[in-house]
Amino acid sequence: VQLQASGGGLVRAGGSLRLSCAASGQSFSNYIMGWFRQSPGKKHEFVAAINWSGDELYYADAVKGRFTMSRDNAKNTIDLRMNSLKPDDTARYYCAVDNNPLCSRDGCDPMSFYWWGQGTQVTVSS
Repeated sequence: VQLQASGGGLVRAGGSLRLSCAASGQSFSNYIMGWFRQSPGKKHEFVAAINWSGDELYYADAVKGRFTMSRDNAKNTIDLRMNSLKPDDTARYYCAVDNNPLCSRDGCDPMSFYWWGQGTQVTVSS
């Protein structure tokens, strides 16, 4: 399994970015795909996740109303549209996939995702 994230960059506060992640190597039918982020010295933080059909979406409280996650099963890709970016959003963003991760209304446990991409850096200047 390979996960390739892209779309990171430097943006001013209030700006927007779109991250994409392409998955390959096997079928991801019924897999949950997620986005996490990590700042220096901190643990991985849940951002958003989506189920196979796209009718179950999970968002961290910190990004609700600003970030939107979508999924294209035909292309095995997920997107994360990030609007109204804040300096606190600065982190390295990772996509991850698993067939049975621990997810609830409070988010998904990063430790329950098996496959991870290499990440893409997002830097938001004030």
